[in-house]
Amino acid sequence: MGDFLLRLKTKEGPIVVKDLTPKHNMYDLKQKVCDLTKIDEMKVNILSGYPPKSLDLSNFARTIEAVGLRSGDTLIVEEKSSPSQQFVNKNEERLQHITAEQFNSHGILMRRTVPSDNSCLFTSIGFVLGGKVDTTCGSDMRQIIASEVSSNEGEYSEAILGKPNKDYCKWILRSDSWGGAIELCVLSRFYGIEIAVVDTINGIIQRFGEDKDYGQRVFLIFDGIHYDPLYLEQMTPDGRIQTIFPSDDDRIFAEAQQLASEAKASRQYTDVQNFTLKCLVCQIMLTGQAQAQQHARESGHKDFGEIAS
Repeated sequence: MGDFLLRLKTKEGPIVVKDLTPKHNMYDLKQKVCDLTKIDEMKVNILSGYPPKSLDLSNFARTIEAVGLRSGDTLIVEEKSSPSQQFVNKNEERLQHITAEQFNSHGILMRRTVPSDNSCLFTSIGFVLGGKVDTTCGSDMRQIIASEVSSNEGEYSEAILGKPNKDYCKWILRSDSWGGAIELCVLSRFYGIEIAVVDTINGIIQRFGEDKDYGQRVFLIFDGIHYDPLYLEQMTPDGRIQTIFPSDDDRIFAEAQQLASEAKASRQYTDVQNFTLKCLVCQIMLTGQAQAQQHARESGHKDFGEIAS
C-alpha cells in the first residue's frame, strides 16, 4: 500500500502532509496542521468534502479513517478571527460579549457565580471564552484534557497525575471529577490563552500559560474548592462585558491582584479544615481536608465531590 498523504489548501499555498496514517486521531491531525500553517490551535478551522464542511475537531479520539478522510484528500485550512469563536458558535443567546480586540479599559472587575456541580472550573472557562454560563461545555473540555494527557504519557506521568495515566484519563472524563492545576495547564495550552487564577486563600494570582507569551489573558477566582469567572462590566448603557484582555494590560492585572488581597483580608475563602464534602465511592459525608485524607488512607477511596450549593 502506498504512503498516506493529505493535501492542505491554505492562504499561503498548498501543503502536502505525508507523516500521518489513517490510524492517527483528530488531535494528531489538528496538531500537524497547526504546526505546518502556524495557525493557533484555538483559531484553526479545517474543512473537507464538497461542499466543504468543518471537521469536528473536538472528538480527538476519532481516527482520521473514522471521519472518512482518504489518502489524497484535500483539506481547506482557515484561521478564525477570534479565540472565543468555538464557544460563540455554541452560545447564540450569550450575553453581549466583547473580546480583547474590542478592548475598552473603563469598567469594574466583577465575579460571575457559576453552579457548584464539580465542573465549576470548566463552566468558568467556558464563560470567559464565550460570555455565557454553559454547564454543558465541561464534557468537551474533559475530552480535550483526556486526549492531551493520554497522548503525552512521558509528560503526564503517575508522579505528576497522582495516579496512572490511563486511570487519570478515565477519572477526568467523569462528570463528578474536579478540575485543578493540571487541567488549567492543559486548557491554557489548548486554547492558546493565559489563565490567571485569583487565589483568595493566599491573596495571590497563579498564572497558567505565563511562560508561553500568549497575547491574551482571562481571569478566574478560586476560594479553595470553587472556581468562578471574572469579567469587566463596561461603563456603557448596552450592558457589554469584557472577559478576554491583552496579556500586557497591567491595569486589569493590578485590579485582579487587589481583588485577591481584599478577598484574603475579608476571609472570602473556604476553610479547608471544616468544609463538607462527600466520598463518591461510599457516599459518606466528611468534614475538612484532614478527614478526607484519613478516609482515603483507611478505605483506599480517592474520589471526593463538592456539595452543591
